Amino acid sequence: MLYRAPRGTSDILPKEQAYWRYMEQKVAHIGQLYGYERIDDPAFEDTRLFARSVGEDTDIVKKEMYTFEDRGGSLLTLRPEGTAPVCRAYLEHGLHNLPQPVKL
Repeated sequence: MLYRAPRGTSDILPKEQAYWRYMEQKVAHIGQLYGYERIDDPAFEDTRLFARSVGEDTDIVKKEMYTFEDRGGSLLTLRPEGTAPVCRAYLEHGLHNLPQPVKL
């Protein structure tokens, strides 16, 4: 076979979908019981967000990030982790002005 899923990833095939939907629902339900709310952030972000949050000279930035330039010349990176995007959204959308803690 010429093409395979990238190392560290896997396909979730139709026969496994019911299990994964069940697990997602269970996790969401438990989160709701404890007052957590769901947040979905973009699959890619401005590269500077990750370079600043994990350090420009780290292996993550140098070796593990997939970065590309959009048509406008901005550098975008597929998110390597979720902390920085959630923090960005928290600040960008004024969630820090809500009663604390905000559980995401």
